[in-house]
Amino acid sequence: MEYARIAPLMGRLWSPLAAVTSRWQGKANVQIAVAIAAASIVPDMPRVVVQIYKTNFSHHLIYSSGALALNFLRADQLHLIKDFGMVSGRDRDKLEGVGVHAEATGCPVLDDSWGYLDCQVVNAMDGGDMTCFLADVVTGDVVSNDAPLWWRDARRMIPDEWNREWDRKIAREIEVSRERMKEIDPSPWKSAE
Repeated sequence: MEYARIAPLMGRLWSPLAAVTSRWQGKANVQIAVAIAAASIVPDMPRVVVQIYKTNFSHHLIYSSGALALNFLRADQLHLIKDFGMVSGRDRDKLEGVGVHAEATGCPVLDDSWGYLDCQVVNAMDGGDMTCFLADVVTGDVVSNDAPLWWRDARRMIPDEWNREWDRKIAREIEVSRERMKEIDPSPWKSAE
């Protein structure tokens, strides 16, 4: 298959940018995610699907705790892309100095965002290089009148240096993913709690 032929289609599948927060055994983290989708058409039973790469520190926290929060960013929060998405939570506390509070699941929720969804994982599917988490939305709110930020728009707005840094990071992750995508474990998921 010629990837160039489907790249415009694949590029449209990204979701709004979300800072995914998680907490387990006293450790909290945040990362940027762009692969999120609604997973229910029943208004009073909202669900989401969130894909988290296994190499991310957040993966361990979400997989173990069975909880996550999606904090949707606005255009005036571009600086959070670098702060949350280009360094690992293994290296530093990415939430230090950021206003957060806990909602029902105990995951940190950003005090300032477009809106948030606090979610309890109900199932997970191994994708080899990532895990696809299916989660019930426990609570959430729209907290800003501004629009959410989409990755395709953010790429045009962030400094060129950040785009180059992101491209280098993704290139390294693609190489890891090429091998790991073949290693799917069909075992059922069970929360550690």
